[in-house]
Amino acid sequence: DLITKAYEKTLDDRVVTYDFARQMEGATEVKTSEFATHIIGNMG
Repeated sequence: DLITKAYEKTLDDRVVTYDFARQMEGATEVKTSEFATHIIGNMG
């Protein structure tokens, strides 16, 4: 599924919102809108 793969790629890139960033070492914390933009970018 395109959305699931894009979401997983975003997590693999360690680009996440605050709630995930607290639990992931080396993560890049972004706003929710930036997180969504990154997911969309990973769709194509």
